[in-house]
Amino acid sequence: MPSGTVSSQPDANVAAAVDDPQIELIGVRKVFGDVTAVEGADLTVADGELFAILGPSGSGKTTVLRMIAGFEQPTAGVIKLGGVDVTALPARHRDVNTVFQEYALFPHMTVAQNVEYGLKVKGVPKAERRRRTADALDMVRLTDQAPRRPAQLSGGQRQRVALARALVGRPRVLLLDEPLGALDLKLREQMQIELKAIQREVGITFVIVTHDQDEALTLCDRLAVFNDGRIEQVGNARDVYENPVNRFVADFVGTSNVLDGAAAEALMGRPGMFVIRPERIGVFRPGTDPVPGVRTVEAIISEVIYAGPTTRIAAIAEPDITLTATILTASTWLPPDLHHGTPITLAWPEKAVHQLKFEE
Repeated sequence: MPSGTVSSQPDANVAAAVDDPQIELIGVRKVFGDVTAVEGADLTVADGELFAILGPSGSGKTTVLRMIAGFEQPTAGVIKLGGVDVTALPARHRDVNTVFQEYALFPHMTVAQNVEYGLKVKGVPKAERRRRTADALDMVRLTDQAPRRPAQLSGGQRQRVALARALVGRPRVLLLDEPLGALDLKLREQMQIELKAIQREVGITFVIVTHDQDEALTLCDRLAVFNDGRIEQVGNARDVYENPVNRFVADFVGTSNVLDGAAAEALMGRPGMFVIRPERIGVFRPGTDPVPGVRTVEAIISEVIYAGPTTRIAAIAEPDITLTATILTASTWLPPDLHHGTPITLAWPEKAVHQLKFEE
């Protein structure tokens, strides 16, 4: 049986060098009592980049964001902004603004007053405040909402007010901590598009912390995957998704079929740990003959999950191996009457197989 194609392996622990870095973390460590929240983080974010920090709850991603902002001091390591060491610099002296999930708008102020407030505290002259506030509201398409109060706005509009308030100060870096977490699905998808457009327009560095894999893949130029305080992988969205460096990344970023042990021997013909994304697996009538460069396996459907435009099929192949395939619901070549117990052929191209390194 021919072996599957093995994708190239990036180094999980080395962040690729970038031109004109805006943010640099060098050996950053953060300890709270006997808990190590971040361990040895090395990270570089380019000027003008839209970067995502992705990870589950408790992975250290928000702690990293707070250290960049200056709200927390690292236990060890160096943080640079624009090439300048700011490790010991207080938050108020860093050219950084932060948008939190809780927008914390002043309910008694109008939209314009909320956006203008930070400039007023800094002593910016009134005429300049008004001009910059108008520009910021225009940028987030809320000019007509300037006289309203936050309670009169939708969730998406309040989120854009928080963005305008952060952008009006013209920071070099904007940090966003789960900025879309409080929004419903459709509004979140709409705001993802708007956030990307706003970042492209203003051209400053955005760093977004999220646990939502789809959000990170949709928004970012590059991302860092965190787990237990460590960076597992840094790269562009496509590379991280298609070439995960280990099982954690493969499982956390999207959905994966991970084969090892007896399953790898049975389906791949050799030992190792292999990843196949569900959307790369096709579903055909039982007994479908393979073609060159494609692997096939006979299986029995255990579950069919309809999700509108796509349908997810879980199937059992010998010897008791569960595989998941994600297919377009409208596909005309699918076998009819797919349901629990239906025999099928699963097939995937050899180039869709990615081999993982065994973790020591």
